[in-house]
Amino acid sequence: MQRAEVTTTAPGAPLPMNSIWRTIRGYILWQYERGTLHYDIMVTLILIFIFFSPRVIDFNDKPIARNPHPTDVVVTTDAQGNLLYQVEASAISPGDDHSVREQLRRIIEPISGAVAIVSYEPVSDRKGQVQSYKVVVKRE
Repeated sequence: MQRAEVTTTAPGAPLPMNSIWRTIRGYILWQYERGTLHYDIMVTLILIFIFFSPRVIDFNDKPIARNPHPTDVVVTTDAQGNLLYQVEASAISPGDDHSVREQLRRIIEPISGAVAIVSYEPVSDRKGQVQSYKVVVKRE
């Protein structure tokens, strides 16, 4: 009696390569159960990617710079409850007391509504150039 021999592997592919591709296919399709060595390897690879990829890949995820008001106005309150504004000097053109107050009022009113300027004082640098104005106002 003659027997025919049947082979289950492809004639040119070595057996270890099929095993490697089967393992990779199992990783891609997530076919391994929890608690197995291959599952632990997959989870470890994912964690390595999560924690080390930001150091290697530039995701361009920097915080957006906060743009202040176009006139660079900073608002705080003082001990009496008055609003204290700091307005950059570049937003004000030099002039007499009345014109400076009017310019300050036009800058502050869109931010806080109708206000009355109680007082203002220029803040100068070491060279004596005005850098900003501190303005105390009360709401009307």
